[in-house]
Amino acid sequence: MPGEQEGELQVRGLYETLIDWWNRRSAEDFAACFAEQGSIVGFDGTQVNGASNVVAHLTPIFADHPTPTYVTLVEDVRTVAAGAVILRAVSGLVPPGQEDIVPELNAVQTLVAVARDGVWQAELFQNTPAQFHGRPELADALTSRLRATLRTPDAHG
Repeated sequence: MPGEQEGELQVRGLYETLIDWWNRRSAEDFAACFAEQGSIVGFDGTQVNGASNVVAHLTPIFADHPTPTYVTLVEDVRTVAAGAVILRAVSGLVPPGQEDIVPELNAVQTLVAVARDGVWQAELFQNTPAQFHGRPELADALTSRLRATLRTPDAHG
């Protein structure tokens, strides 16, 4: 359906904006991508609920820690109901001053977005470590894919 495709493209754009604001270390702009009650689940399992709490959570992190830059690959975007889209991606992180990702920080990301009054907002952004316990070939393959993306001109970061 045309409406579904448009929504999926808009959610892809929302994801790219979310990642861009992280990479720019802007807690307020990152949080502005979320619905009022939107939630994040961080790499370490930290859960933060509500856009204002996302700002409060990220502001000291960005102020006190040299956060790495995301490199991402969107794997799937699909409409699950009218006005509701799930985006799945994988990501790697490039630490400040470095040029390569750190494989131990690779992650699988999920964005659940909802349209309200024609505006797409994040309801949930989850960032799960891509550990692939006991399957090092999967971890190596993901690292290779992310490194290839890092070398492309349109890579995030």
